[in-house]
Amino acid sequence: MQAETQAGSKVKRFARSALDALLIPFLSILTAVLLGAVIIISVGGNPLVAYYGLLQGSFGSARAISETAVWATPYIFAGLAVALAFKGGLFNIGAEGQLAVGATTAALIGYALPEWLGYNLPPIIHLPLVILVGAGMGALWAAIAGYLKAYTGGHEVINTIMLNYIALNTISFLLNGPMKDPNPNNVIARTPEIADSARFTPIFDGLRVHWGFILALLAAFLIWWLLGKTTLGFEIKTVGLNPDAAKYAGINVKRIIILTMALSGMLAGLAGTIEVTGLNYRHELGFSVGYGFDAIAIALLGKSHPLGVVLASLLFAAMRNGATRMQFLTQMPVDLISMLQALILLFVAADAIIRYIYRIKSQGEQVVLTRGWGG
Repeated sequence: MQAETQAGSKVKRFARSALDALLIPFLSILTAVLLGAVIIISVGGNPLVAYYGLLQGSFGSARAISETAVWATPYIFAGLAVALAFKGGLFNIGAEGQLAVGATTAALIGYALPEWLGYNLPPIIHLPLVILVGAGMGALWAAIAGYLKAYTGGHEVINTIMLNYIALNTISFLLNGPMKDPNPNNVIARTPEIADSARFTPIFDGLRVHWGFILALLAAFLIWWLLGKTTLGFEIKTVGLNPDAAKYAGINVKRIIILTMALSGMLAGLAGTIEVTGLNYRHELGFSVGYGFDAIAIALLGKSHPLGVVLASLLFAAMRNGATRMQFLTQMPVDLISMLQALILLFVAADAIIRYIYRIKSQGEQVVLTRGWGG
C-alpha cells in the first residue's frame, strides 16, 4: 500500500511539473493568436478564415502533414542544438553557420567521394559516412567558440556570430567556385547532386517526408536521455547553473564547456546534413537562411526541454507550411506568420507579462541562457 502511495505521489508530481512547464508556452501561444486576430480584424480580415486556412494548409491532408514534417525536421535538430547549449549556460547563436558547414561538407562527401575513390559506395556505408562527416564538421565549428569561451573567457555570442560570417562567406566562395555544379545550364551557386547512395528515401510514396524526420525524433529522445539519465548530462546542467559550484565539486568545467558547444554544433550540423541527404540532394546557397535563428525561438518556446523543442518545432513548421493556404483564403500577407512567431517569442522570453495577465506565480527552475564575458 505504501509503495502504491509513493508511486501515485510521483505521478502527481510529474504531472504537476509537466503542467507548470507547458502552461506559460501555451498561454503565450494563445495570447499571440488572440492579438493576431485583433490585428487581422483591424485590417479588414476574418481571423476565423485565416486560422482555418492555417490549419488546413498544415494538417488538412496527408500531403500537408508530410510537408509540415519536412519543415519540422531541421527545426528539431537546430532547436535541440540551441536548447542543449542553454542547458550548459551557453548561448549558441551560431547554429546558422554550423548548419551551413554541416550541409556543405555533407554535400561534398555525397557527390565527390565516389569520384575520389573511383567506384560507388553502397548506401549502408556512404549515407552514414555523409551524416558523420556533416555532424562532425558542425561539432568542430562550434567547438572553436567553446574553446575560446573555456580558455580565454571570450563570450560565445560574439564568437559564434563572427564564426557565422566566416562560415557563410567561405561557403559562398566555395559554391560560386570550386564546388559549383559544372552543368553549363546551371547559373545558381550550388553543388552537384549527391549520389543516390547518400540519400534518405521517402517514408511514403508520393510524399516528401523522409527518414530524417524519424532521426530527428530519435535525436530528441537521445538528448532527453543524455540530460536526464547520464553523468555527462548532470555535469552539463551543473556547469550551466553554477560553474563555480561545479568546479568545486570536481567537474572539469572547461572540458564540459567545449563538449557542450561541440554537441550543440553537432546537432546543428545534422540539421543541414539531413536537409542535403533527405530533401534537396545538394547544398544551395541561402537554402538554410533563418533556420539557425528560428531555432533560438524554438528552444525558448520549448523551455529547452527536448519534448518541448519537438512540439515547438511542429508549431513553427505548421505555421510556415500553412501560411500559403492562409494567404490564398484571406489575401493576408504571409508576414502575419512572422508576426505571430515574434509575439509568441516575446511572451515566452518575457514571461512576466503572461504571469501578470493571467495572475500566475513565478516558480520552478530558471535556465541560465548565457553568462558575461569571462564568466
